[in-house]
Amino acid sequence: MVQVDVVWAYAFGAGFAACSARQLEKQETPFNNKWYTFTLLFLSILFAPSGIYLLWQFVQWETMQVAKTFTSLPAWLVCGFAITNITQGILGYWVSYKFIKKKNYYAAHANWMWAWILFWFILVCGWDCTGYQRFLYDASVHNGVLWTPGTHMGITFFYKSNVWWTLIAMAVCFAPMLIHSVQNFIIKGAQEDKTLSADQIPNPLLILGFSFGAQWIVCLGLAILAALMVMGLRDFTGSILLGYLIGVPLFIVLAQLLLFRRGMPMYLIAKQLYIKEPGESLSMATINLLKNSSIGRLKFYR
Repeated sequence: MVQVDVVWAYAFGAGFAACSARQLEKQETPFNNKWYTFTLLFLSILFAPSGIYLLWQFVQWETMQVAKTFTSLPAWLVCGFAITNITQGILGYWVSYKFIKKKNYYAAHANWMWAWILFWFILVCGWDCTGYQRFLYDASVHNGVLWTPGTHMGITFFYKSNVWWTLIAMAVCFAPMLIHSVQNFIIKGAQEDKTLSADQIPNPLLILGFSFGAQWIVCLGLAILAALMVMGLRDFTGSILLGYLIGVPLFIVLAQLLLFRRGMPMYLIAKQLYIKEPGESLSMATINLLKNSSIGRLKFYR
């Protein structure tokens, strides 16, 4: 969707940089290396074109039910949408790179975590607390009937919607590069780090589970919580504007205090991905957590 893709692009760029933290920490410049090339290729060959395709094929859905037809879209908006789907990804990559150069691997991962929360929040809540309704409506399976407040397809969107099956097809194309970045960049970086012992290098399956679990489950859950706070405050104050002005800052403060501070849940999740920062000792608690993680007989460590 136009309104969320710039945030999603930022999250992807930030995530790619965070995954290659150990490699980028050694780079003098952020943009003259293969990890930036990888990021740029993903954004320009896959991500930006996918957004343009969705905008052309499902103009109402891609604009969160704002545009009725193509004539509702000025040419500069379409052009800007295509550009920012790349530039925002570069920005996310650059911000994470800056954290990495300061040897703050956790901040690099928190960068993409916050971006994913914002991405989901826009989808769930939007700007008028109807984001989920706009997302869950596909005019192409309703004879072109435009969305109205209170209308949505509910669970049927996930098997009757043309938009949904298009997204699935795109996800299949995205998956190889996303999986490669998480498994290959993190594992190779850890293997090349002489401060890590062999038993501290995690199995790719564990890394993949923590990364995608954080993006698609944890960050979504936090976005829903933030949306409920905004909606509750809207109902309490009788004002959508006050709901956002109070709810969003309140959520950020509480999340930072209760979830994102070092030692808190989001930190512990990120810890599994970067293992340890330069000059930081790996605690026995973390080592035991990683070693004891298993599914049935599957061993996650070599």
